[in-house]
Amino acid sequence: MSTGFTDYDTSEYLEDEQDAIAYLNAIAEYDDPALMQAAIGNVAKARGMTQIAKEAGVGRESLYKSLSRDGNPSFATILKVIHALGGRLTVQPA
Repeated sequence: MSTGFTDYDTSEYLEDEQDAIAYLNAIAEYDDPALMQAAIGNVAKARGMTQIAKEAGVGRESLYKSLSRDGNPSFATILKVIHALGGRLTVQPA
């Protein structure tokens, strides 16, 4: 008997803004830029990548690639996406 596995898609579980904020804050604890950009991508996907890309002023396909774990987005792109998601960056003491 074999065990079947399905792909896990975090974006399917981010039901509201509070979920997204809690998720991004938890990911921030890892201090891993690649993981954070993938997490931002998950939140964008949960909210609707097409709409987020439009609000951020970037192409949808480009945004998918940029926010993948292997992507290499500019800081400007990250800021645009965070703003399109209704967020902002803040710095706090460690």
